[in-house]
Amino acid sequence: MDDQLLPDLLQLRGSVVAASDEFFAAKENLIKPTAPVFVPDTYGAKGQVYDGWETRRRRGPGGTLPERTAHDWVIVRLGAPGVVRSIVVDTSFFIGNYPQACSADACSASGYPSFAEIADHPEAATWKEIVPRVLVTGDARHTFNVNAGRRFTHVRLNIFPDGGVARLHVHGEVVPDPALLEGLTFDLAALENGADVGASSDQNSFSAPRNLISPGLSRVMGEGWETRRRRRPGHEWLIIRLAGRGVIELAEIDTSWYRGNQPDTASLQTLDAATGASLSDRSAWRDLLPPVPLLPDTPHRFRVTGALATHVRLNIFPDGGVARLRLYGSLTDDGLAAVRRRWEETA
Repeated sequence: MDDQLLPDLLQLRGSVVAASDEFFAAKENLIKPTAPVFVPDTYGAKGQVYDGWETRRRRGPGGTLPERTAHDWVIVRLGAPGVVRSIVVDTSFFIGNYPQACSADACSASGYPSFAEIADHPEAATWKEIVPRVLVTGDARHTFNVNAGRRFTHVRLNIFPDGGVARLHVHGEVVPDPALLEGLTFDLAALENGADVGASSDQNSFSAPRNLISPGLSRVMGEGWETRRRRRPGHEWLIIRLAGRGVIELAEIDTSWYRGNQPDTASLQTLDAATGASLSDRSAWRDLLPPVPLLPDTPHRFRVTGALATHVRLNIFPDGGVARLRLYGSLTDDGLAAVRRRWEETA
C-alpha cells in the first residue's frame, strides 16, 4: 500500500507540543485537517498572513535569542502510537520564505509527558532520526519514506535554518496499547484502536471512506463517507478490518448531517479471517444486521448477536452518506494475544 494511503497519525487527535519559534505564524496550523490556503495582500501586525508555521529570520549561528538552537524545530504528539511509514512536509504558498532543508526525529514516550519532561530528561524519550537532513523547495509537498519499523508517540520536525511550513502529515500504522483494550468493551472499528478500511466499492466518493471510523463526531457533511449517486444496478459497500479478532455486541450507524442523501437502508456482515476465509469469498460472509431503514441526520443503534469477526462489511442501498460507523465489542483471547505481539514487536 502507498504509505500516503495509510492513516495520518496526527489527525487522530494529535497535538503540537512545542516549537523553537512561531513569530510569524502559529505552530498549531501545521496539523489543521484542511488544505492550506493563501489570501494575497492579507496583512497583520507581523506582515502577510500565512496558513502554516513560520519562524523569524535567524541572524548568526545561534539566532537572535540566546536560548535558540542553530535551527528551528517543532514537536508534535501523534494521536495514537504507531509505526511511521512516511512524512509529508508541505511548503504550499511559502515562496522565498521556506526552509532550505529539513529532517525529522521520533521517540516513544509512555504516558503523557510534558515538553519539559521530554527535553530535560533524556531517559524519558530517546530520539531517533527517521528522516535525514534533505533539501526542500517552496510551494511543494515533499514525501519522505521512513523505514524505522518501530512505534513512536512523538515526532520532531527540524527546519534549517528557519522559514515556513504549511502542513505536516505523519502517515503510518496504529499500534494500540493492549493494556488499554484488555477486558474492556470498546469500538473495534475505531481507527485510533488499530482498525482501518480494507476496501470500498466507490473509489471516487465525495469524501474519504476512512472518515467513517475516524475519532469524534462529524461536524459537517464532508467529514463522513458519501458515495456518488449510483446509476447502475447494485449497491455500495465498505469493508473494515477490525482492531483485532473480537465479538461485536452493539452497532451504531450514524447519518448525522446527511439530509436527503442518506442511504435508504443499510446492513452489516461479518467475516472471520482466522478461519482462513477470504474477503472475496461471498459465502464466507455472515449477516450481523439485516437491512434496516435509515433516517436522515440520525445516529441509529442496534443490539446485535455476538459473532466472531476480524472484518465487517457495511452495505448501503443503493448509495448515500454515512457519518460514522461504531462497532462495540471486545477482543477474543487470540485477538488480544495478536495485539500484544504487535506491541512487543514494535518496541
